[in-house]
Amino acid sequence: MNIQSFFEPVPDVLLEKTYPENSFFNQINVFGKSFPDISKAQIALVGIKECRGALHAESMERGSLEIREKLYELKRSAAAYRIVDLGDLLAGESLNDTYQNIRQVGEYLMKHQILPVFFGGSHDLDYGQYLSYQKMKKLVTLVTVDAKIDMEEKGAESERHTQEIVLHQPNFLFSYTHLAFQSFLTDPMLIQVMEKLYFDQVRLGQIRDHFKEIEPLIRDADLMSFDLCAIQSADAPGASDAQPFGLTGEEACQICWFAGTNEKLSSFGLFGYDPYYDNAHNKTAKLAAVMIWYFIEGFYSRKDSLSFKSADYIKYTVSLDSKPNNLVFYKSKRSGKWWMEIPHNEKLRFDRVSTVPCSYADYQLAQKGEIPERWINAQIKLY
Repeated sequence: MNIQSFFEPVPDVLLEKTYPENSFFNQINVFGKSFPDISKAQIALVGIKECRGALHAESMERGSLEIREKLYELKRSAAAYRIVDLGDLLAGESLNDTYQNIRQVGEYLMKHQILPVFFGGSHDLDYGQYLSYQKMKKLVTLVTVDAKIDMEEKGAESERHTQEIVLHQPNFLFSYTHLAFQSFLTDPMLIQVMEKLYFDQVRLGQIRDHFKEIEPLIRDADLMSFDLCAIQSADAPGASDAQPFGLTGEEACQICWFAGTNEKLSSFGLFGYDPYYDNAHNKTAKLAAVMIWYFIEGFYSRKDSLSFKSADYIKYTVSLDSKPNNLVFYKSKRSGKWWMEIPHNEKLRFDRVSTVPCSYADYQLAQKGEIPERWINAQIKLY
């Protein structure tokens, strides 16, 4: 596969600017006059201009350029970057063709152990991101951050793309988690459907009350898609469907950090930016750039091997008076993160690890003789 044929170079207007030596731009390899060598890359930035699936898209095709400009201006960190910017993905003749282009590019990059970071375009593009996993022959977990649950029966693709993912055949979706939805934007029937499917959904208010408790949910993801409309309009006026209430910019960056540190996560998408609605300083583009920066920082802060029999983990066994008689937990010596063991189901069609992320609060609950809800939900999904 000639991956270069899927891309157009980064616009000259960005390449001709002068950036400080310690800038992000000067620490990565960019598709300008020549296509970058990806053989040693760990992360690939993929800009997307496609917006035919959006309900409102005044100038969304410029989104990747504006985000990229702000990202290039940021300072690099102490990490030894192995990052390439592949430029902008070429749109297909039809919207579905673009989904397939995203699928092929994502599939190719992940096969070569390169994590794609998709940015720009409308949120329905996460359908192509999801399709990238189809040939992996394993069940995957998707985490979406969005003010709305996009499972409408009619309307633009950006309003029903999650339903397309859930109903896609062959089905390789193990679990779906939706973070930061707002009740007044969500049909109660959708919540009931998600509960029947044992999908997790966390309201904005619940996140505010127990922010750290969403980290294990994010840590269980294979892929994440983030719609900028989940962020309050005061911080992200340029979201294509900006809402007066939502996550703060700081909370959004923290979520991206959580995602970056997740050793399982192999692709990330940031969608929904439309420069037309942004302020004069392109505040939203700057926030999106910082979110990507924090995701990358998280990636280069990964510490855990996920080899729970190694000396890197401390094993805790909690005895209970009821079934199950014992709950097994693991704590990482490196990161301080917690996992719990779920009895393995030999009948699963695809291999699936039987150790799931949890929090210290779950361990404390087990010590009191109670079975954590996270354990119960995980066992239901596994069986």
